[in-house]
Amino acid sequence: QVQLVESGGGLVQPGGSLRLSCAVSGSIFSAYAVAWYRQAPGKQREWVATVDIGGTSTYKDSVKGRFTISRDNAQKTVYLQMNSLNSEDTAVYYCNKRQGAVYWAWGQGTQVTVSS
Repeated sequence: QVQLVESGGGLVQPGGSLRLSCAVSGSIFSAYAVAWYRQAPGKQREWVATVDIGGTSTYKDSVKGRFTISRDNAQKTVYLQMNSLNSEDTAVYYCNKRQGAVYWAWGQGTQVTVSS
């Protein structure tokens, strides 16, 4: 059974930074492209960024230049470095496989709140 455990969220002021982590257990992590998603209150879950098995990353337009996704296959962990945060980044953040794949069971997510 695959388990996803997201962490690193919190309350941050506009312009601040956070680094999210997602530990994946119970799967061959290195064989999959993995992604971050987020869900803001009252909105559907949306894709944020993907890193493929070779380390190439893609981003939602609104986070390009501010967010960086990376992975550590030895630690079976995917990271999301978030800089220049603004209120529109407030959401619960989740990791999973890339869009269109057969997803693992979703984790609990980690809450990111950007507020002064």
